[in-house]
Amino acid sequence: MLIHGVDRGGHDEWRAFLAVHPFGELVAGGRDRDVPIVVPTQFLLDGDEIVLHLARPNPVWAAIDENDRVIVSVSGDWAYIPSAWKATGDEDPRLGIPTTYYAGVQLTGTAQILDEPEVVAAVLREQLGAVQPGIDAADPTEHGEKLRAIRGLRIVVHEVRAKFKYGGNVDRAHRLAVAELLAQRNGPGDAAARAHLLRRLDATGA
Repeated sequence: MLIHGVDRGGHDEWRAFLAVHPFGELVAGGRDRDVPIVVPTQFLLDGDEIVLHLARPNPVWAAIDENDRVIVSVSGDWAYIPSAWKATGDEDPRLGIPTTYYAGVQLTGTAQILDEPEVVAAVLREQLGAVQPGIDAADPTEHGEKLRAIRGLRIVVHEVRAKFKYGGNVDRAHRLAVAELLAQRNGPGDAAARAHLLRRLDATGA
């Protein structure tokens, strides 16, 4: 993904984004394949590692066996910005350039397949503790043979590319105008996009 300097996300920024967006696409290229395998999945970022689980019949396992280099890609908090919104003051709204605001994070790492039932159970405990803390649930080992129907995956993250495209290429006046229009429209994703815009505006001081 192309990342201009004004859109590059920092360490704390992308981690905060993933904390509230723990769902993305696991991409495994395999070897000598026409197309990669892409699997939507819930995941947990634990330090510099990602853990997740998938059903045994999933085709991604064969691709990982061929090549353990994988990507987890997450995008969200997007909002379409109409052309007229990009014009302020005496500027002609017909000449405004539309765009889409969004956040995208891509984590590249080395995948390790986890097959041992107790290790898979540990992954499930870790995920459950994150997504439903305080909820009483049976230990994964109590599910018996059902536990053998899944495999775990641990990914050691080597590289993170984070993009937060929220108007960093225009001046403060233009960004504040868009922020006001996002508040007025208040459609799906608008509040989150506006929050990113204003947070990044304050961070840069522009």
